[in-house]
Amino acid sequence: MLNKVKISSRQFTILTTLFTIGSAILVVPSGIAALAKQDAWIAALAGLAAGVIIISMHILLAKQHPGKTLVEMLDTLLGKWLGRTVALVFIATLFLCGPSAVLNILSNFLTTQMMPETPIQSLNILFAVIVLMGVYLGIETFSRSAELIFPWIALLYIAFIVLVSFDVKPTNLLPVLENGMRPIWPAALSFVCTAFLPNIILLMIIPSVDNRRNEAGRALLIGGIIGSVVTIVIITITIMVFGPEFTARSMYPTYALARKISIGNFLQRLEAIMATIWFISLYFRMTIYMYAISIALAQIFNLKEYRPLVLPLGMLLVVMSVIVYPNITYQNSWDTRTWIPYTLVIGFILPLLMLCLSGFRNLNKQG
Repeated sequence: MLNKVKISSRQFTILTTLFTIGSAILVVPSGIAALAKQDAWIAALAGLAAGVIIISMHILLAKQHPGKTLVEMLDTLLGKWLGRTVALVFIATLFLCGPSAVLNILSNFLTTQMMPETPIQSLNILFAVIVLMGVYLGIETFSRSAELIFPWIALLYIAFIVLVSFDVKPTNLLPVLENGMRPIWPAALSFVCTAFLPNIILLMIIPSVDNRRNEAGRALLIGGIIGSVVTIVIITITIMVFGPEFTARSMYPTYALARKISIGNFLQRLEAIMATIWFISLYFRMTIYMYAISIALAQIFNLKEYRPLVLPLGMLLVVMSVIVYPNITYQNSWDTRTWIPYTLVIGFILPLLMLCLSGFRNLNKQG
């Protein structure tokens, strides 16, 4: 059985938190500041409120189909052939938009900020190998690793916030709502599409959670809230230090924020703190993506074991990560024109339709 391994609800909370933080902690501040300027923190809070509703919808869907993954839910609601066709399209597109894009973002960051002379392909291969090791060892292994590493991540994050707080200028948040609520909504939508809607893939993992006390749904919600709050704090502090204009122009404003730390001309250039937090959260985001995709494909094709799929998917991941974003201009266009409607379809419209179908099935059974 693919779901025979069980993890605790606490481990699932940590995995959800790290998955939610993912690439958002470094990339989101610039995009949301470009839309909402100094009111980006308000837009992020609005996105958090909407995200809680979306996660609650995912939890309700999981409760209506206990012990089933997203693929198995589609099988039940749409029938074997249509359900698996929809699941295959979902997984194939998510593979391109999820782990392939994340690996590309990581390697671009390393080659532009830290190791400019290193070939991007070698970085992709090295990081992919580590991710595939985690996927092959299974969810029990990498969830325990996340449980061990998470306290250190929290400590680094708190240290970062404390050290950078010496440079904050609250006046950079003024005037509040200078342009009214109009720019808040697209910025909030951008936040939701990054922090919450991709969490639909966690429904592939939720059957592996030890749910004897019905804590899996609560773990999913708490993890999403914690991860989004971490991102909101980063957005707010980045704007208070740099102002909305620089934050919007910078590609990695949080990394620039870490480079700005200087206390007594002794404690400075601590960008390794932010890089460490980001690398670890990205590792777990990619590992969860790849594990969920492997499990989904195994279920679609009736395989008893997902591990034979790990190496072929890893090779495909390295290739696609190089070509998924040909250049930065294409990436920016993709993020605004394609990523938002795509995540709305898979993270909101698809589960909403599945809930409606579940409701109709229940009515028919009662009738």
